[in-house]
Amino acid sequence: MKRVDDAAWFKSSYSNGNGNCVEVANLGTAVAVRDSKVQAGPVLTCAAGGWRAFIGNVAGDDER
Repeated sequence: MKRVDDAAWFKSSYSNGNGNCVEVANLGTAVAVRDSKVQAGPVLTCAAGGWRAFIGNVAGDDER
C-alpha cells in the first residue's frame, strides 16, 4: 500500500469551485479520503473493496 504522503489526490469533476469537496487517493489496496479544505487534516482510509461497495451503493449500482 502506498503512503498517504505520496498519494496523488483528486476530486470529482462534478465538484464546483466553492471548495466544499472531498479528495480521494488510490493507495493500491486501500482508498484514502480527505477534506479538500483541510489537506493537512485527518485522512479516512478503507479497503479498496469497501470503497467500491460504498460507491456502488451511493450510485445505485449495488453489486453486493
